[in-house]
Amino acid sequence: MERAVREGNPLGTERVEKLMIRYAIPSIISIVVNSLYNMVDQIFIGQGVGYLGNAATNVILPLSTLLIALGLLIGDGAASYMSLCLGMGDSKTAAHGVGNAVTLTIGTGIVMAVLFGAFLPEFCGLFGATESSMSYALDYGYIIVLGFPFAIIDSALGSIIRADGQPKASMAGLLIGCVTNIICDPLFIFVFHWGVRGAALATILGQALNAVYFILCLFRFKSIKLKKSYFTLETEIIRKFLPLGLSSFFTQVAAVLVIAVMNNVLVSYGAQSKYGADIPLAALGITMKVSNLITGVSLGIATGIQPILGYNYGSRQYDRVKYTYKLALLSATVILAIAFVIFQVFPEQIISIFGQESDLYMEFAVKCFRIYLCGCFMIGAGGVTGILFQAIGKPVPAALLSLSRQIIFLIPALLIFSYLFGVEGALWAGPFSDILSGVISLIVVVACWNKIFAGGKEDAYSSSKTAHSFG
Repeated sequence: MERAVREGNPLGTERVEKLMIRYAIPSIISIVVNSLYNMVDQIFIGQGVGYLGNAATNVILPLSTLLIALGLLIGDGAASYMSLCLGMGDSKTAAHGVGNAVTLTIGTGIVMAVLFGAFLPEFCGLFGATESSMSYALDYGYIIVLGFPFAIIDSALGSIIRADGQPKASMAGLLIGCVTNIICDPLFIFVFHWGVRGAALATILGQALNAVYFILCLFRFKSIKLKKSYFTLETEIIRKFLPLGLSSFFTQVAAVLVIAVMNNVLVSYGAQSKYGADIPLAALGITMKVSNLITGVSLGIATGIQPILGYNYGSRQYDRVKYTYKLALLSATVILAIAFVIFQVFPEQIISIFGQESDLYMEFAVKCFRIYLCGCFMIGAGGVTGILFQAIGKPVPAALLSLSRQIIFLIPALLIFSYLFGVEGALWAGPFSDILSGVISLIVVVACWNKIFAGGKEDAYSSSKTAHSFG
């Protein structure tokens, strides 16, 4: 332990509360800012184009989410690997993992831009574009995919920079991108009259500046020193860190599948209702983006504590791991409980920010907020518990918990509830999944608690070596 702790790394010595503030607040801001990219587009498109424009952005959202999933698979995996290695005093291995992660990230972004650009109309149809919204979706999507090499750098390197002990730098990069987007959106939409194309251009310009800043941060790392040779891809290194990002990856991929199923359910059953196909598609898109903004606070707490959990587990300071997890779980739950009250009391005020539409649109949008988000207070339990398992080098339970909320529970509930109760039934699938997955996450962590931290120094050392090999 010893070596790293003796060297005075604050992750192993500083008060947990102080560390959480230092790491979680920048992480929260980073994730909330990342959520604002799409939300800002929705606000200005709603005001300048209308709800068909917002429906189009909801169609493109799964493509962006899938790209983020790949970025988090690489970035969160490399960050967890880095924290565990540093906790064991092995900075060279940590640096090797980061170098490979950077090269893999850039290559993946280029491949995804080409792939999605070549088959964009087919993807739009898959994700629920209607005849009315298809042209908007294509106008927005063809520009968005051009920025994918930048967007994946933003999603991957942020976690690695935080793991280096620079949470403020990670936050600053995302703030640069978001502020750029906020400034350019009204300019491109209302002054230049570029519509959804202008919103897309504003987004990728912000992503590009963010990516440049993050790349510059690579040359100012504190805990590792990157060498040119570390950027050459090595299968053995990639095999070690990628599994540690599976939880984050599955969470995002699950979101893609949910959006695909949700959009098609809303279009199908919405067309049979008084609301039509486009109103449910646009209204739930806004609801989910607002939800992502608030739950991003919970996720920010979880990802913020990842370096603390990983380092202290690697250095076998288990009491600090336990206390960090419990404090993060309590903080996330309290914040989401406050959000629950806001969503139930002020839905009309939140919806009006995205543009004034018909009374019928407002009626359904209010239902979306009050029904779909009424179980959001349990989301923190799943997020924080998943990060715990991910940070300590146990990707299998982390991935299973990530899959439970959206794949195991939400998608079947969407199909069953909408079949039984129509378009409004789809909304009840949200709280059903949030509450059930949160309860199961708590049951799993209680059942595994003693096993995770069992044994004395000899057993802990063995566990640490296992985490190192990831075999």
